[in-house]
Amino acid sequence: MRKELLYLSTVIVMSACSSSRKVSADSPAFAPNPVVAHRGAWKTKHLPENSIAALREAIALKCTGSEFDIHRSADDSLVINHDATFFKLPIEKTNYEVLAQNKLSNGEKIPTLREYLIAGLTDNKATRLILEIKPSAVSKERGQETAVHVVKLVRELQAQSMVAYISFDYDICKKIMQLDPKAHVQYLEANQPPAQVKADGLGGIDYHFSAFQKHPEWIREAKAQKLVLNAWTVNDTTTMDWLLKSDFDLITTNEPELLMQRFNAIKK
Repeated sequence: MRKELLYLSTVIVMSACSSSRKVSADSPAFAPNPVVAHRGAWKTKHLPENSIAALREAIALKCTGSEFDIHRSADDSLVINHDATFFKLPIEKTNYEVLAQNKLSNGEKIPTLREYLIAGLTDNKATRLILEIKPSAVSKERGQETAVHVVKLVRELQAQSMVAYISFDYDICKKIMQLDPKAHVQYLEANQPPAQVKADGLGGIDYHFSAFQKHPEWIREAKAQKLVLNAWTVNDTTTMDWLLKSDFDLITTNEPELLMQRFNAIKK
């Protein structure tokens, strides 16, 4: 009987350990704060926005997320840049080799998505990569194709658990969910109520903070729908404190150090 009990206990412990490892692998333990560095943590150290250096700084600060922007060049290269132009060159109509001839202020070339994701996956277990797919200025179809390219690369690098997707294009968001039903997707344009976002299978809303001030009921509704609540781009302490007290999951900011301080002060 004792041997049977010992065997049963061993099986239970081994099963629990196996389950724990599985959960850990599927769901990384991101930093326990709501701070998302907008285009990386660039401001304090005067780094270029959307640079790999700004990403590494966000990771060093242990922000729970670091946001960045994706465009697709004329030759289908996925590159990191906020605006649709880079050194006055329209990204969607320019080949990567031409874009790369121009350097960021710290000497980096315009990062490719592959380079950026690899940098974000290296020595990082705490900061999620918040990947914004920019709508295409060429056509809606091209935006959908960009989503296909992006999801394919994320899968190739086995980065699914480390990446969350955001976009102002609702069809891009829905396309990502079709390509990867387990993807973490948040919608950016504040023209859909939480119930509709939930009905369309998305996981969260990431609206400008003023939308939540205009529609405070959306905060309650999003929580009731179990949607991730994110707000952008929050740089003043009054709005930071309001969102923190409203228990937002994520707050996107150009001032990650300041938001971290406010969060730690309220947490105490």
